[in-house]
Amino acid sequence: MNYFEFVNRTKLIAGVDALDQLDFECEQYDISKAMIITDQTLVKIKTIDLVTKKLTIPYIIYSDIPVDSSTYVIEDIVKNYKDNHCNGIIAVGGGSVIDSAKGAFLMISQKTNHFEDIVGFEILKKVDEIPFFVIPTTSGTGSEATAVAVISNPDKNIKMEIISEHMQPHVALIDSHMTLSLPLKTTASTAVDALTHAIEAYSCSGKNPISDIYATSAIQMIFNNINKVISNPKDKQGRLALAVASYNAGCAFSNSMVGVVHGIGHALGAVCHIPHGDAMSMLLVPCMKFNLDVCHDLYGELLLYVGGSDLYASTPKDKRAIKTIECIETLQHELHNQTHLPISLLDIDNLNESMDMIVEKAMNDGAMIVNAKNVTKQDILDILGGHYGY
Repeated sequence: MNYFEFVNRTKLIAGVDALDQLDFECEQYDISKAMIITDQTLVKIKTIDLVTKKLTIPYIIYSDIPVDSSTYVIEDIVKNYKDNHCNGIIAVGGGSVIDSAKGAFLMISQKTNHFEDIVGFEILKKVDEIPFFVIPTTSGTGSEATAVAVISNPDKNIKMEIISEHMQPHVALIDSHMTLSLPLKTTASTAVDALTHAIEAYSCSGKNPISDIYATSAIQMIFNNINKVISNPKDKQGRLALAVASYNAGCAFSNSMVGVVHGIGHALGAVCHIPHGDAMSMLLVPCMKFNLDVCHDLYGELLLYVGGSDLYASTPKDKRAIKTIECIETLQHELHNQTHLPISLLDIDNLNESMDMIVEKAMNDGAMIVNAKNVTKQDILDILGGHYGY
């Protein structure tokens, strides 16, 4: 450990009734008219009403956010924001909603009308920002804590990445009421997404002592609470714990980055249109087995958080890494049996026909750079082909 940086500027407000603080925070940031960015589903099922009933200030709702947001959507958000004379953004939703809000927030703050001006890695300078709040409705992406956004460019048929500490929200409000209606399969999928963020953050080459703290906390909270929530979806404390775990995992990987699971997972999403959490579930164990020879000691340390102190103490040191992977496999099979969460690459219908394209995209993914072990095209073929198990 010769050098590292860690950034987390977001104020976190978390609790069963954390939304009660929303109006106060708007007052603190002098928001007189807010733009609420969300999606049609959250409007339709009235989840958005949980937010709006807490506000006494004027607001408008922008809900035309697709599953994969695009540059067109963000530019339209910016236009509506300006036309309606808003002076603050409140994002309510999952990854696509939050990424869209991040893009709009940066465009407005950077005073640009061209989305391409904000694309890149830490190219933006500090400016006079508008207030930006995030209220997540899933417990997986950790977008409320990260300095990353991914936006589709339909004209070029590519996904563009923005990485900047200036896009982190000023306030994140985590309230368990926002995830109580989350379907069980989505609950499981997003929990595994957060788990993958944390495990890769702990074992990639960009890890540091502070990101390790966030990562291990997230892993322990997920293992201690996911089965409770699946058994009792209205468990507010369990829902809150999963949401905080997602935030912690977001803090971890935003500072340390991720690895081969995400590198291949991003490619599976782009080529085979596999939901991100499902891709993580299918890839986590095979990729951990691939990394095992390099990450043996680190995976062994994680047994304390996935299996508890008794199992950790009773397992010989040289067996702990394998036991950690076995605990993860057991959890995944439980989630599969209870929620039909896909856990096998054999569930991907068009995998073999798309292999070349998947490998090419995965090799060009930035996550591969910080994976603890060098990854070749043949390695990706071996992982996808079942060499490390399905």
